[in-house]
Amino acid sequence: MEQTNKYMEAMHNDPRFADMPFKVDEADGHAFKKMHVRPRPEIVTLRLEEDIDPNEQTGKYLTPREFYEAMQEEDTVVLDARNDFEYDLGHFRGAIRPDIETFRELPEWVEENKEKLEGKKVLTYCTGGIRCEKFSGWLKEQGIAEDVGQLQGGIVTYGKDPEVQGELWDGQLYVFDERISVPVNQKEHVVVGRDYFDGEPCERYVNCANPDCNKQILCSEENEHKYMRGCTHECRVHPRNLYIAEQNLTQEDIDAKLQRIEEEDGVTQ
Repeated sequence: MEQTNKYMEAMHNDPRFADMPFKVDEADGHAFKKMHVRPRPEIVTLRLEEDIDPNEQTGKYLTPREFYEAMQEEDTVVLDARNDFEYDLGHFRGAIRPDIETFRELPEWVEENKEKLEGKKVLTYCTGGIRCEKFSGWLKEQGIAEDVGQLQGGIVTYGKDPEVQGELWDGQLYVFDERISVPVNQKEHVVVGRDYFDGEPCERYVNCANPDCNKQILCSEENEHKYMRGCTHECRVHPRNLYIAEQNLTQEDIDAKLQRIEEEDGVTQ
């Protein structure tokens, strides 16, 4: 904590970063196992033919209160700028879910779904506001929407705002650290996540036990054990299935679990 405070102080003492906002969360343990500092051509990867400079072109910044009010206006659409697995855990009520696995797929999705945005006021949001800096500018640059607003500071700031208190957010916020998810709405908690296997309400993410797959799925602890944390039959019987190794399952144990799946789910493995 002491070193982190010194880092923020040093940054604010530099005139270039004097007004830099820091998003601070309290946690019981380390949220990141280790820190990496690597050069990247883009902080957020869109791989556009003509890059967007947010200092020259970006959507209108909206405070949490302004964003809350704008979401309820007529002829307004709310577009999630995150990946599908982030949306599935939590999102603003009524927001559009782009069917994308990575951020760089978003421009192509928009091109194929222009009719959902044209002629509308578009509000976009992401975890901390970084992705929207470029994406909202791209929307304006392409002429897909002239009136484009972005949530300043992202969902994290919205959830901490003492006035709106995360209202109109359903579910949890996916975060890219050891916590996996954090709450946003301080007024009510609506579960929107659904278990990958049975469709029941669920907010627990796990990675498929097949390291060659590693797909993130929402899954209850009960179903993790039932399906050996494998998202498909092929992943369950994969020779490198990590769940099998962790639980020290014998072939007899594996066969018994596969038999249970056949009997209860009515499928032939």
